[in-house]
Amino acid sequence: MSKNELVPAVSVAYAQNGTSTKSNELGMRPMQERAFEKRGEQYLLIKSPPASGKSRALMFIALDKLRNQGLKQVVIVVPEKSIGASFHDEPLSDFGFWADWKVEPKWNLCNAPGSDGGKVNSVKAFLDGEHEALVCTHATFRFAVEKFGVAVFDDRLIAIDEFHHVSANPENRLGSHLTQLIARDKVHVVAMTGSYFRGDAEPVLLPHDEARFESVTYTYYEQLNGYRYLKTLDIGYFFYSGPYADDILKVLDPTEKTIIHIPSVNSRESTKDKHREVEHIIDELGVWQGTDDVTGFQLVKSLDGRILRIADLVDDEPAKRDRVSAALKDPSQKSNRDYVDIIIALGMAKEGFDWVWCEHALTVGYRASLTEIVQIIGRATRDAPGKTAARFTNLIAEPDASESAVTEAVNDTLKAIAASLLMEQVLAPRFNFTPKHADSGPTEGYDYGEGGYDPDKCNVGVNEETGQYQVEIKGLTEPKSEEASRICEEDLNEVIASFVQDKTTVERGLFDEELVPEELTQVRMGKIIKERYPELDDEDKEAVRQHAVAALNLTQKAKEAALGIESDDNEPGANTALIDGVRKFAMDVRDLDIDLIDRINPFSEAYAVLAKAMTEDSLKQVAAIISAKRVQLTPEEARDLARRALKFKQERGRLPDITSPDAWERRMAEGVAFLARMKQEAHGG
Repeated sequence: MSKNELVPAVSVAYAQNGTSTKSNELGMRPMQERAFEKRGEQYLLIKSPPASGKSRALMFIALDKLRNQGLKQVVIVVPEKSIGASFHDEPLSDFGFWADWKVEPKWNLCNAPGSDGGKVNSVKAFLDGEHEALVCTHATFRFAVEKFGVAVFDDRLIAIDEFHHVSANPENRLGSHLTQLIARDKVHVVAMTGSYFRGDAEPVLLPHDEARFESVTYTYYEQLNGYRYLKTLDIGYFFYSGPYADDILKVLDPTEKTIIHIPSVNSRESTKDKHREVEHIIDELGVWQGTDDVTGFQLVKSLDGRILRIADLVDDEPAKRDRVSAALKDPSQKSNRDYVDIIIALGMAKEGFDWVWCEHALTVGYRASLTEIVQIIGRATRDAPGKTAARFTNLIAEPDASESAVTEAVNDTLKAIAASLLMEQVLAPRFNFTPKHADSGPTEGYDYGEGGYDPDKCNVGVNEETGQYQVEIKGLTEPKSEEASRICEEDLNEVIASFVQDKTTVERGLFDEELVPEELTQVRMGKIIKERYPELDDEDKEAVRQHAVAALNLTQKAKEAALGIESDDNEPGANTALIDGVRKFAMDVRDLDIDLIDRINPFSEAYAVLAKAMTEDSLKQVAAIISAKRVQLTPEEARDLARRALKFKQERGRLPDITSPDAWERRMAEGVAFLARMKQEAHGG
């Protein structure tokens, strides 16, 4: 490990007010109650974090659709067989609901032997029969649609779990089947996901299909703030050199319940011998004592004399791995904290894996997508008695001058930073931005802090009950259309995901010393909005851009300000740290206006963390690699700068001056000059 100082990139604290775990008279927790209120919608999209109760929310909705809305059956599709267990029988009436959820064992095809393709006829038999609920994998459902068409599903509820597996790409068969079902308009659909962004460039749904869905959004902040036990969550990326197993105990605390995801054999972090890696980790943890006869868990005596129970899900021998996997699913041990201490996995123990005691998700090597990271973090964010803290650690090989794969190492570093920035946004309360006008006033339900609402300043209010912040910003463009309003209210994290995954953006934001921040906040973000939402007019595109930049930059500046408050008080940050930071930042500037927010580099705080986590030599090497491939202005960027120069002229009565002391004004002038040269060259040619 390059450094012993482990500085998390993201550290958040919550109130532990218990609201998200309390049930109403029907046995519904807050997210489930919110979803049930929308039970009459034909197309429903539930965006809610792991452990918030999406499976049970679906049961409530499905039973109502079957009993009261005239639907014949419900077909639940899950990405992998293990997740089918989430939809086993539930005695909902014991907790106040008017019916119980039942799935006949025969119709939970996730438990049936055979291949997905071989189960297609079972789907047809179910559709032709009288039973109400079927559970199958995404693959089985795809095969059934291809064999029997979409019409056989008429008048039924199709529930799609882990909806981020769907894509609008025509090559995504589940996505194309869903498009056909929506076009026919004879089914109801409930889609559920804990991470709506896919982590690649593909949208989950095309805009006209997405517009058909009513959304229920329950945020990470609401979920974690409403827990009874879990108080803090840390997320960090840490660097090592040499074989990772040699240094793993520098980030792995054997007293914490931990899931270790070792690297794919195709990754540069892998030694190419996954079994030896597991043995090496076990050797580092202590002295092997044998194998538990019942569970197949490895028994290891640690340095402090405790016997660690380690579940190895990497073993390729089916009988051994299946025994360990079955032991982990044993319902009788769900409440037993001492049943297992550490789980070592490769492709398993990610989405849908339920181990409430997990305190540390330790992942070696960068993962394929932000969605996968969100799912892995979700393994540690369950609430459990005595579990006050949780963390996610991404262990990454430090770039080395002797490595031929140094560029890949740099890419992994940038991706890890992107993941931490996005998770910071996902975990924060929801921002509601509003323009500051002369006649602006307080909104009911919001606390504006000591002294209350000040009509002469930009105010920051908080509604702890809903987990929303209201921030007044001068010069803010408001969305005009319904779709732009929806994006600003619900999809800012998806926009930010696209922004922080844009490689050029991250490279320049971190390492370009000559960067003018507006090139990122206006030009790069503007380009992403234009590509993502081509149907919006220019004013709505600008509104979405401003809201996304404000959400990202205010979170970053609030973190910086909150750290200052902490150091002043010499106390650890409470769940008020973020709102205190936003208020401090708003007070420290003369006017909280959109131009000021656009002048903030969104990556400056991330660079400060990176400088602490990485050795100085490696940091210099990364900077040198990125600087060497810096590209000049592109025609597209020049055109965007010229458009902004035109707006500048409309506001100020003159074009930007290339000799101006203001860096952004000079950059706009350079864009105008670049276009002029292009036209001159074209004319001369």
